[in-house]
Amino acid sequence: MSVAAIETQGLSKTYDNGRGCQNVTITVGKGEAFGFLGPNGAGKSTFVKMLVGLISPTSGSASLMGQRIGTLEAKSLIGYLPELYRYQEWLTGQEVVKLHARLSRVESSSIERRVREVLEEVGIGIRSRDKVKHYSKGMQQRLGLACALVADPAIVFLDEPSSAMDPIGRSEVRSILKRLKDQGKTIFLNSHLLEDVEMLCDRMALLNNGVILRHGSVSEVLHKRMSWLFKVGGYSPFLLSWLEERTGLVIKAAIDVKRDANTFSPAQAEDSSVVWLEAELDSEEQVGWLNSLIMEQGMTLYEVSRKKERLEEWFVNALSGLNHRGER
Repeated sequence: MSVAAIETQGLSKTYDNGRGCQNVTITVGKGEAFGFLGPNGAGKSTFVKMLVGLISPTSGSASLMGQRIGTLEAKSLIGYLPELYRYQEWLTGQEVVKLHARLSRVESSSIERRVREVLEEVGIGIRSRDKVKHYSKGMQQRLGLACALVADPAIVFLDEPSSAMDPIGRSEVRSILKRLKDQGKTIFLNSHLLEDVEMLCDRMALLNNGVILRHGSVSEVLHKRMSWLFKVGGYSPFLLSWLEERTGLVIKAAIDVKRDANTFSPAQAEDSSVVWLEAELDSEEQVGWLNSLIMEQGMTLYEVSRKKERLEEWFVNALSGLNHRGER
């Protein structure tokens, strides 16, 4: 049986103020990108700090590639970019990464080459000769990513790796992480930028108040719904009841767009009864069937598109109505 990259059983850390996390059990396979989600104060960073050996758990157990967390064997496998990072501002970026290479016991003969490679990969380049005090927050975050990667770790723990970056920087970081994943690295990603998790991760877990609420594959979460949108002209209210009775499907008038003439051709803009219908379908074959039924009633079908639930929508819905510790 293959050893998991990350495995926890009932891992808990309890603080007097009620924070921390309780009985977290997850398994992350080798080469997998795993997203760890939750609101502020959910316990995500506490969980990661236990895995990388910075704090000791109150109870439970965990291993990295079969090595117990906190041991030198486990620590030698990881690269870690913390959420709150500070680097020696009197050093240059190159000197900071060299220091981390030595601390990580990178072969002396390989340090110069490896430092150049990671600085180039994270997009610092010639700025590596500047002192850290002249770096923006985004540049310092790139520097932290270089430090996490310099020892060529098997598992990369990233706590909000692109939160301080502009959209171009975030896109570049996603590209870096995709390359790491293609190389077989295991990536554990804490992020409030749900787009990053959606585009990169295979599976994810949602933590709230220190407890996992849900977990599963990203594709299952985002594709469990089969909602389709139909833009219909010449709409008459009887159509909904007729379609539902005829098909047995759940269909509703989703959006009234008749006032937004900018989104239509002149012919559509003159039509005061253009609406969007939303239907929950079991398969794509039902799309064509619904198309034919709408046109059978003499109505115009302008557009058909699938409505995909985004991760942000899923995240908000999953936490709706629940209390969470937040930043209080």
